[in-house]
Amino acid sequence: MSMVTGVDFAFVPVHDFARAVEFYGTTLGLPLSTRYERMDGAEFTPSRNAIALGVEDVAAARAELEAKGVQFYGDTVDTGVCHQAYFNDPEGHALILHHRYAPR
Repeated sequence: MSMVTGVDFAFVPVHDFARAVEFYGTTLGLPLSTRYERMDGAEFTPSRNAIALGVEDVAAARAELEAKGVQFYGDTVDTGVCHQAYFNDPEGHALILHHRYAPR
């Protein structure tokens, strides 16, 4: 049994917090669990280290996000064990829709 059961949070630096809340909350449907009012950023560079977002159906999730204006890069990839679709958030951070369909 693994000691790690999931990802509890991730820090994603942004220029426009309201736009990030709209994208991650409304577009992707992720909850905003807390807000740190006094945490100012000093420097910003979009992360190229992608965050893989687990979904049950990559094609359906991609179609839903495309209907909301999200642009994807290239076709959905089938690696032989999972499906992946690549896109960025409004700040340029790399994101992946991901579904593993083959057993480990």
